[in-house]
Amino acid sequence: MVFLQKHAQIALGYFLIIAALGVALRLFSVFDMPITYRFVVHGHSHIALLGWVYTGLTTLMYFLFLRKKHLGRKYRILFWATQTTLIGMLISFPFTGYALFSILFSTLFLLTSYVFTFLFLKHSAAVQRNRPSHILLRTALWYMVLSSIGPWALGIIMVTLGNDSHWYKNAIYFYLHFQYNGWFLVALVALFFYLLESMSVTLSRQNFRLFYNLLNAGVILTFFISLLWMEPHPVIYGLAALGGVLQIGAFTLLFAKVLNNRFTLAKRLPSSTKYFLKLAAICLAIKLIAQVMGVFPAPAQIISGNIDFVISYLHWVFLGFVSVGIFAFLNHFKLATISKNVTVAYMGAFLTTEVLIFYRGAVAAFDAPPLPHLNLWLGVASSLLMLAIGWMFLQNVISKSN
Repeated sequence: MVFLQKHAQIALGYFLIIAALGVALRLFSVFDMPITYRFVVHGHSHIALLGWVYTGLTTLMYFLFLRKKHLGRKYRILFWATQTTLIGMLISFPFTGYALFSILFSTLFLLTSYVFTFLFLKHSAAVQRNRPSHILLRTALWYMVLSSIGPWALGIIMVTLGNDSHWYKNAIYFYLHFQYNGWFLVALVALFFYLLESMSVTLSRQNFRLFYNLLNAGVILTFFISLLWMEPHPVIYGLAALGGVLQIGAFTLLFAKVLNNRFTLAKRLPSSTKYFLKLAAICLAIKLIAQVMGVFPAPAQIISGNIDFVISYLHWVFLGFVSVGIFAFLNHFKLATISKNVTVAYMGAFLTTEVLIFYRGAVAAFDAPPLPHLNLWLGVASSLLMLAIGWMFLQNVISKSN
């Protein structure tokens, strides 16, 4: 338990680092800074997905499903091998971008993630394998493996077609989609199912099968949203819209189950867990609605040509649904302490950055009146977000050291 709490601290440490890199990126357009912007973007994005989220999710998965399997030594070796690759990426990407060492470390990370997948699939208890939570976690891991086709393909595409080809951009979108909407989304849903199972709140076998099929069909079909920037055949728009609708259907089914058992959940869940889960659910609901709204040709064209709208959406999913969801489970299972006060500070700073990024996109897309010193205010809001995450990190380091 103690070493897993330290692993959760390390995950929060990565979260703080990417927040600091985010501040640097925000202030780049305000002050002269001795950094190469796109190199720092690469470091920021890799450590966000692979440092904070991957470490947080795999720590939770080990705690819930593998810690009683006498795999401590194997897991620690794998964990520190993974951390070596992450530190290598953290050092190399901001200074070299995609170059020899950054590519080497990111490749080694993929291999360690495959080893974790094998470890989980092989050693999790047989009695757990038919539970919805375990089925969903296995599926989430396969989405993670599937997403890695994108990075493997990038090298081939760069050599054969160059990084200006449509294939290059689509390989990146393939990776991001099956990370965000496959691995992250399904893993968090699986952890929520684990909570429900612990309170004997479960979907019937038939309803779970329906939920599972709707969810995964939605995950696969919403990949076509990533292709709308090419203004493809209308069939692609239709498939993308269908994927979004199917996901809404899946979560409507799950929400109905939660609503029917709201009194049981209200009594048995700690208030902090309910608070985090409500926040994550609101972020997820807005994501699902935005997903469907963005598949129509006119808004799809506006969004794909506006980097601020794209960043606003990615941050909404990452800093909102995904990160708050991880807070909920780390706090609930006592792997980390996330207080309500720090969460209020975090959400306030996060929502402020979202409004400012979206408004900057609206200035470009709809000729909205520009705000004076908008980039500076965005840098200030990002700094406040970094301070909230730093507060969260220090709370855990200090509390676990006492």
